[in-house]
Amino acid sequence: MNSVGPFFDLDAFFKRLKHADKRALLLDYDGTLAPFRLNREEAVPYQGIRVILNKFLELDHTRLVIISGRPINGLRPILGLQRSPEIWGSHGLERFVPDGTYKKVDLRQEQRKGLERARQWLEHEELTQYCEYKPAGIAIHTRGLDKVLAERMVEKVRRGMSFVSGAGELTLQDFDGGVELRIRGIDKGLAVTAILDELGTNAVAAYLGDDLTDEDAFRAIKGHGVGVLVRSEFRPTAASLWLKPPHELLAFLQGWLEALGGKEWQGKVKGDSS
Repeated sequence: MNSVGPFFDLDAFFKRLKHADKRALLLDYDGTLAPFRLNREEAVPYQGIRVILNKFLELDHTRLVIISGRPINGLRPILGLQRSPEIWGSHGLERFVPDGTYKKVDLRQEQRKGLERARQWLEHEELTQYCEYKPAGIAIHTRGLDKVLAERMVEKVRRGMSFVSGAGELTLQDFDGGVELRIRGIDKGLAVTAILDELGTNAVAAYLGDDLTDEDAFRAIKGHGVGVLVRSEFRPTAASLWLKPPHELLAFLQGWLEALGGKEWQGKVKGDSS
């Protein structure tokens, strides 16, 4: 694990965690808890992740939240936990809480029209095989393509989508493996801010993510906890800590539990097969 910018004292953070009134562990999914896969349905969590997250849910001393660009209905099956944690899907547009409550931001008419025009353009350009349609966006995936072809496709999408994104309702956002047309003003940072507001004072939180879409969340959590960049290779970031998955990721999660008195189960992760 490495500090980014000014030295970050992880031991001091875990001590703060122990004495906090409330705690929240906020986690991105793809690239953070699970490796990227060409077939997104095969992107299951790293070995050991399910057992450690199930332990968080069992002990219930930390608010566990998944914040993902995926739609909620596509995330819960592959997450595969014994019970569902709180989930914010589609970059925070939709929210599911463990009591079964589901909420979603209603799109304005112009936003819906913009997404429909974009869908029609993608169909006309025969790009639908690369598309992931979400409740409030369209991701165009280039992972697995030749680098030059991927760059040309992204540039083509940028030119073709200019008539949609230029209207002010929608925006194009790069991510690791493509580009996404999204509702302007909906991002993971807003989800993090909403959660922090609910936690109130004397709460400690962490947000773990890997992608450019996680930078809003890293900025939102400053002053309230720590942003943690999770990826094999470093890149410039607003996060305060960088760790490589899966081993350093598991070590961070284990350290969190141990700080709250969870040493008795530590060895179980190594033998986990999920």
